[in-house]
Amino acid sequence: MNREIIFIDDELHVRESITQTLTLEGFTVHSFSHAKEALSIITPLYQGIIISDINMPMMDGITFLQQALAIDSDLQVIMLTGHGDISMAVKAMSIGAYHFIEKPFSTDRFIDIINKAFDRRNLILENKELKNELAAQSAPGPRILGNSEEIKQVRRILHHVKNNTDSVLISGDSGTGKKLLARYIHDHSQNSSMPFIRINCRHLISSSEGSNLFEFNQDHQLTHPRLEKLHQLQTGTLYLHDIDKMASKEQTSLLHYLQLAPTLSEFNIRIIASSSLDLLQASRSNRFNSKLLYALNSISISLPPLSNRKKDIPLLFQNFTRTAASRYGIETPAISADLFQQLKEYDWPGNVRELRNFAEKSILMGTEVALSTLMGTTSEGRNLGLMARIDQFEFTLISDALQRHNGRLKEVQDELQLARKTLYDKMKKHHLDKDNFKG
Repeated sequence: MNREIIFIDDELHVRESITQTLTLEGFTVHSFSHAKEALSIITPLYQGIIISDINMPMMDGITFLQQALAIDSDLQVIMLTGHGDISMAVKAMSIGAYHFIEKPFSTDRFIDIINKAFDRRNLILENKELKNELAAQSAPGPRILGNSEEIKQVRRILHHVKNNTDSVLISGDSGTGKKLLARYIHDHSQNSSMPFIRINCRHLISSSEGSNLFEFNQDHQLTHPRLEKLHQLQTGTLYLHDIDKMASKEQTSLLHYLQLAPTLSEFNIRIIASSSLDLLQASRSNRFNSKLLYALNSISISLPPLSNRKKDIPLLFQNFTRTAASRYGIETPAISADLFQQLKEYDWPGNVRELRNFAEKSILMGTEVALSTLMGTTSEGRNLGLMARIDQFEFTLISDALQRHNGRLKEVQDELQLARKTLYDKMKKHHLDKDNFKG
């Protein structure tokens, strides 16, 4: 249970005394002398409770309560009152305060009220989270699956940012699901019916696509063909994948674009960027434009590696196998507890992408053969002939390339250096469909 408390009182000795009491009871206390300071850190994601004095300079407790509840009407706020402030306390309760307590008060009663406020706050947040998750998981499009606390926190953030156009910076190791998360944000936003344009910044360095990508004409419009549709409609989502691979010239152009675009009339384009590197560290070593980092970092979401959320592996694997079996017209096989245990014991350096590829292989090749390519542990895997091993390797190379390039065959051809007909023949041989790798 979250044990954070925001405590506001303009009297130093009261703050010190109550902070010490609450700290000894195991709470984490953030104390403030002015209500305005406390308001700056309160968000709908705040899981703790708030304790505030009523009579304070600059902003009194009643005004603070009204502004705090405007941020989240379900915040649990306990008001502290002095002698003669009962009428104000009653007013606070009518506005929406959880409780009030008159000074001086007994510690036992104070802690009891606080614990009940925490119980209520946690129950409200759990119910909200359940409703949001049910709505999101029943909607069409990509889903963010998992019951680990890390993924629950990601879903909490997504629920609160889906309907604005603030830029989003997604960080996480390769294969953790950054592209899927970007698509999820777009599909659950108010601009879901508008264009979603994905730019792979890795390719900007070696192709003409990066030339003048973010430069405006005299009418302050982007003229590059990849972005023309976005700016004709003045709305949609631009997703910049692997932004850490963007050359410095393009970084400067993008920064200028981000600074100018919001000043244009009816501009409603959301920028989502993702990186596998620590951009803060890269900016400190002059490998990434620090001003661009701050411009992109309005909302930051970090995706954990799969090794940090192993409790999610059974749910993810079941989802991937059901999807693959349906796609190939194969009955979904039963999954043993022993297999789940083996999957949990593996480190998954390729993260969720590697787990998804393994699920595909297990449906097409069988679990034992798939495990042999993953871990090299089964006798069947060790006894495979040369051609079977070559087929496994070929399947892995092509499916991984299709995954990286979102099913775009021209890019897969270039990476694997295959003729178009050769690639088609090999995809047909391995039952691979480019449409299954899009989005």
